[in-house]
Amino acid sequence: MRKSRVLITGASGLLGLNTALEAARQHTVFGQVNSRRLNTSLFEVIQADLLAPGSLPRLLDQTQPDWVIHCAALANIDACERDPQQAQQLNSEIPRQLARHVARSGARLLHVSTDAVFDGRQGNYTELDTPNPLSAYARSKLLGEAGVAEEDPQAIIARVNLFGWSPSGKRSLAEFFFNRLSASQTCMGFTDVFFCPMLTNDLGQVLLKMLGSKLSGLYHASGSACTSKYDFGVRIARIFGFNENLIVPSSVNDSGLPAARSPKLTLDTSKLAAALGEPLPEYSAGLQKFFGQYLEGYPQMLQQMVLKTEK
Repeated sequence: MRKSRVLITGASGLLGLNTALEAARQHTVFGQVNSRRLNTSLFEVIQADLLAPGSLPRLLDQTQPDWVIHCAALANIDACERDPQQAQQLNSEIPRQLARHVARSGARLLHVSTDAVFDGRQGNYTELDTPNPLSAYARSKLLGEAGVAEEDPQAIIARVNLFGWSPSGKRSLAEFFFNRLSASQTCMGFTDVFFCPMLTNDLGQVLLKMLGSKLSGLYHASGSACTSKYDFGVRIARIFGFNENLIVPSSVNDSGLPAARSPKLTLDTSKLAAALGEPLPEYSAGLQKFFGQYLEGYPQMLQQMVLKTEK
């Protein structure tokens, strides 16, 4: 049976790299990277600046994918607040252009969006609820959703929230707590911000199942269980044997963060669970896997994939 050819953009990032590694178990994978180069034999790495003229059709011609998973984005919320124009380019314009070219090629597109499109006042959002983004990041991602849906009605749009090990070791909330607690440093844990995270490896598998099931349209693809960011940190402390008292219960209103955060980003995932015929993974089991990966040296493996010349 012929393996599917899967192109993953942003393959040196938290979600992109872990998804590429999951996909490479069963598929032929091409991972697009830009400034951070990778050295791996597990999938083919392709360097391309998605903002360069002609780069998107050239990338599709080069890889001839059956499936495209678009993970590339400016995902740092505060960086987007400082440079909303760049956020607009990367998170709104590129997805629209990519969807146009993918639709013409006949491939299937899965575009990764975010739970942050909601203002977090209500919680338990379904796909039918009206978004109200609070930050430059969230506004740019919502525009990206609209562009993808318009250019490629058969595309999948997946709103996600994730954690896991990244090549830089600094990209997820779980890594933030790990880094601070392992160094015996205090850190804030928001008691008034709720979310439904999923381990990035589990999410990668879910995204592949969505494509394999030939879904289309908008889905909430976050974890099936929710927690506060404070309690999430405490769970990490207990699993790793760190001092949970280093986590200071705090309000997001006292954080001084540049971009506004939505307080109650809990998503209803029943639509996707019904489409896949199974419940989505939840964060408790994901944290146990996260700890197991640490014991197996998985974080070091990811970091070693980044070429030594890169900072």
